[in-house]
Amino acid sequence: MEINWEELSISNDFIFGKVMQNAKLCKELLEIILGIKIDRVEYPEPQKSIDVGVDAKSVRLDVYVQDGKNSVYDIEMQTTDGPELPKRSRYYQGAIDVGMTDKGTFYKDLKRSYIIFICTFDPFGRDRCVYTFTERCQEEPDLELGDDTYKIFLNATGQTDGMSEELTDFLEYVAGKEPKTSAVKRLDEEVQQAKRNKEWRREFMTLLMRDEENVRKGMEKGIVVGEKRGMETGIRAMVEMCQEDGRSLDSTSVRIKEKFSMSPEDAIRYVKKFWK
Repeated sequence: MEINWEELSISNDFIFGKVMQNAKLCKELLEIILGIKIDRVEYPEPQKSIDVGVDAKSVRLDVYVQDGKNSVYDIEMQTTDGPELPKRSRYYQGAIDVGMTDKGTFYKDLKRSYIIFICTFDPFGRDRCVYTFTERCQEEPDLELGDDTYKIFLNATGQTDGMSEELTDFLEYVAGKEPKTSAVKRLDEEVQQAKRNKEWRREFMTLLMRDEENVRKGMEKGIVVGEKRGMETGIRAMVEMCQEDGRSLDSTSVRIKEKFSMSPEDAIRYVKKFWK
């Protein structure tokens, strides 16, 4: 599937990551989502990649920031639905915790963490625009574990009754509508600015070309044993390349869907088949 750079929106993970490099906008978006005031945001690394073990694949986070007041935030743009999303939030939580600890670090030094998935679909089918999860006791629902971890899933297609005007506007913007509030208009201006950045466009196109080349090589390698196996070889090569680049399962599924013009469900099935 041909991808038009000019038509990319905030829901594209590459564009989203570039826009969130603007600290002021990143801070503003976090405040809109969480309904709290944040003094500032800091970027621990230009592009956060966490190694969770000697033999484990590193985890590359879309946007990873801290606020200088003992909290860290991971924001992920999610466009592919799938049942593995809750488990992925658990994996990211573990990876972030490991990334914050060194030998000799005390548990009390772990920072408060927010893992935020901005979804273009309803991940839980309850028609809510915000789902917030914390650890609670099943026998005593009002008793919180107090581990300072929060997992938040936004649904751009959900009912926004009772939500702030800016959060409603942001979710509608993610869903493809025109921005109305000044805060979301600033985000849109940054998206347009990102698409005018020739260096970022070259970077994006280079990634696409690498994808195309891996697909082509895989198809050529597999053509002698039949078209279906040739396609699967191309998909396998592309999945392996995406993993080597530290891409998430979701990001890889989106690329497979676009390159092979298949349904999201088939793309996820193939990625899971070849994911190592």
